[in-house]
Amino acid sequence: MTRAARRPAGGARRGGLLWHRDFRLLWAGQTASAIGSNVTTVALPLVAVSVLDAGTLQVAVLTAAAWLPWLLIGLPAGAWVDRLPRRPVMVGCDLASAALFVSIPVAAVLDLLTVGHLLVVALGAGVARVFFETADQVYLPVLLRPDQLPEGNAKLQATQTASYVLGPGLAGLVAQLAGAVTALLLDALSFLVSAACLLRIRTTEPPPARPVGAPSLRRQIADGLTFVARDPYLRVLTGYGAASNIGLVGYQAVLVVFLVRTVELPAGLVGAVVGAMSVGGVLGALLATTLSRRLGSARALLLAAALTGPPALLVPLARPGAGLLWPVLGGLLVSLGVAVGNVVKGAFRQAYTPHHLLGRVTVSMQLLNYGMIPPAALLAGTLGATLGPRAAIWLMTGWLAASPLLLLIGPLRRRRELPAASAYHADLPAVPAALGR
Repeated sequence: MTRAARRPAGGARRGGLLWHRDFRLLWAGQTASAIGSNVTTVALPLVAVSVLDAGTLQVAVLTAAAWLPWLLIGLPAGAWVDRLPRRPVMVGCDLASAALFVSIPVAAVLDLLTVGHLLVVALGAGVARVFFETADQVYLPVLLRPDQLPEGNAKLQATQTASYVLGPGLAGLVAQLAGAVTALLLDALSFLVSAACLLRIRTTEPPPARPVGAPSLRRQIADGLTFVARDPYLRVLTGYGAASNIGLVGYQAVLVVFLVRTVELPAGLVGAVVGAMSVGGVLGALLATTLSRRLGSARALLLAAALTGPPALLVPLARPGAGLLWPVLGGLLVSLGVAVGNVVKGAFRQAYTPHHLLGRVTVSMQLLNYGMIPPAALLAGTLGATLGPRAAIWLMTGWLAASPLLLLIGPLRRRRELPAASAYHADLPAVPAALGR
């Protein structure tokens, strides 16, 4: 049975993917999960700061723990995902994450909650996230045709970035009314909603491709790394993603501490400010496909990088009162650029990479992109503890402002459109037609 036969015909009707039942279910589940996860980005540091009186470095370590699994298991996870049916992997990750976040309120009620417990939850949820996000990147092309991927990525990115606004605001409100620990129950519930939506998807997923000769796990990992290293576009995008994440996550790792202890904002206002900083992401996700079509995908990516960098320098100008407009404006422009870049890059990678390699290529890029996050968070936390949160944010945003220059090294600056296929395809091992793609 072909992919076209397995996909509802509604995907081509007027209104686009809004008529695609299985995509709607995936979209709804990921929206709920994204809102819950962005509640946690504010609620977990608030629990550490307000309930356990954690220091700046300890809060930064929480951020590092959540991303450390990309370094520890990212590469083998990509190879495993390429061998497994993706939907069961995603459902299992949702259920495991729900159990982890429920454990925090339970421990708090029993008076057993510690910073160490928060670290274990952050690390465990990070492991689940590695497998979920890798499987998700490979699963979307199972539901959609290549020409539908830009719209699908744009819709997913729009709700993802909308969750950056709603999640922190909701976290601040719940933390103000019922306590930061209670807010984490929302994240647990969101994972259960995501699992329920995934279980209702009807599309039959083809068995994962298994190349002739059943190569070893090490060989499969090497294939993904080699593909990225030899491809001029993926190589430059990976380097830029790693560099920008150092600054982006670096300042975000100490942002809550900065707003609470330096700017002296109450919990509810912290959530509102963090949410307002993310409003641009919603606009960026909605504009990404239009910008890509009118400017060209390569030029849209360069514009997104320019917005992601220099405007970040407005964030450390935060002051009480009207001075809060500076971080809101800076964050708004940064989130707009991040959203446009994520939509364009995600659709490009999914269409550009051979499907049987997509999981490994995704984690090979994320190994460096996400692998820089733990050291960046620890660096920011150390700077915040020694120099103060404001100085740490100045240094991190200064790095972020310069990172777009890396995109000028590769072929992007000379192109209007990103290519549709890699020149490296001809060197790949052949995959039998019976195995899918």
